[in-house]
Amino acid sequence: MTKTKRRYTLFTAGQLLWLVLPIVIEQVFSTSLGFFDSLMVSNIDAAEAVRSNASNAVGNVDYINNLIIQLFSAFAAGGAIVTSQALGAGDRDRANKVAKQLLALVVCLSLGIGCGCLALNRPILRLFYGNVDASTFSCQRTYFYVTAASFPFIGLFHACAALLRAQRKSFSTMASAAISCVLNVGLNAVFLFALDMGVLGAGLATLFCRAIPAVFMLTLLSGKDNAVRVRVFERFRFDGAMIKSILKLAIPSGVESALFQLGKLMTNTFVNAGVYATGAKSAAVFSQTGQVMHINIQANGNTIANQINNFASVVGGGVGTSCLTVIGQSVGAGDPDQVKYYMKRMLVISYITNGLCVGTILALMPLLTRLYGYVDEAKAIGSRCLYFCLTMQLFTYPLSFTAPGILKAASDVKYVMYGAVISMFAMRVSLAFLLTTDRFPGMPELGAMGYWIGMCSDWVLRSILFSTRLLSGRWKRASGLIRE
Repeated sequence: MTKTKRRYTLFTAGQLLWLVLPIVIEQVFSTSLGFFDSLMVSNIDAAEAVRSNASNAVGNVDYINNLIIQLFSAFAAGGAIVTSQALGAGDRDRANKVAKQLLALVVCLSLGIGCGCLALNRPILRLFYGNVDASTFSCQRTYFYVTAASFPFIGLFHACAALLRAQRKSFSTMASAAISCVLNVGLNAVFLFALDMGVLGAGLATLFCRAIPAVFMLTLLSGKDNAVRVRVFERFRFDGAMIKSILKLAIPSGVESALFQLGKLMTNTFVNAGVYATGAKSAAVFSQTGQVMHINIQANGNTIANQINNFASVVGGGVGTSCLTVIGQSVGAGDPDQVKYYMKRMLVISYITNGLCVGTILALMPLLTRLYGYVDEAKAIGSRCLYFCLTMQLFTYPLSFTAPGILKAASDVKYVMYGAVISMFAMRVSLAFLLTTDRFPGMPELGAMGYWIGMCSDWVLRSILFSTRLLSGRWKRASGLIRE
């Protein structure tokens, strides 16, 4: 007697496509913000050293900003998982209550962090980039002041986006991200090239392009046709039990995302802090006054590699974000076999789309690196780092980042947190520290390449940790699908 293969229709192939594709496109637009800031600053009409310092400042501060953004995103994801599971179980009333609590929680958190960063601007920058030259540090302070003021809008945007995705409205988040990207490029052109405002102009462009889409997203979320709807002016008070259910998922996700970005920030400081005044690690240029100035070409090359790699990584990030909706609703429906079916489908989608994205970036890389206004040595360093990391990314990225997204959606957030943190500090931070500095006699000083060796080693260990967890089936206990 033949066994009939079950068909699962919670998400059809077309529904998966129209959920995942807008989220991936949204990730491309969101990633473009820091990319266009740094790219356009690197091409302002100024001396080579001035352009280099300004662009490095934008790139350095974006590491800190990304840490904060990932924290907001992780907290929003915690609420989105609870909302998706409630929708999968058909409990729209609970989904709406969770949405209101999540929105208030993230807005309060983002206001507190934004005020803290404004007040502690200098100490925070001294902690991570205290050894950069005075010109770069001054640019960092200006850019950080302005972008920190946008944190409340970032928190609002991510909370609204997570709740819209949970009800399969990813086109709305894509449209908002597109508005943000277009605004950013247009305002950068005005502030940088027409008004010659330098990093202040780049920061103001970022502030406006985050504030306007955030308000737009809140308007969309309050629409009457939404399954999950938030009314801005209705009476509200915090629900302790519901906040606890959100934080149970949000805190491990937030810790994991924050420490992950902290690790990236730390390893970037190793590249900036290396001894780059001689040899192939720096380039000497003449300022407009005729004074010889050194440019940290390793830091410039690392900025190029990081920003282009961010585009190569958008597919993995987008599919991982989509998993919060797909796997979350599957878990809410209460069928373990259906959950496993969609887990496999999301991993297959991740591998196919990641391969297409990485292949495209590899083909366009000579053109992309030429867009930067850096010296040729920096572009060559960036290209070497990219060839190495993109080759590794083809094989490891889906298991490194889509697999943990699947586990999070199944409420297995603690394992993801522990696995990601262990891998980060055991591989990425440790190896980057050993390979980018001159503090250990006998160790090679690889500069930016040492950073990428550490990062790719982290991807390999993450792949092992998260794939074995999926295969073991232990995620079922965290998801509540099994009790024993």
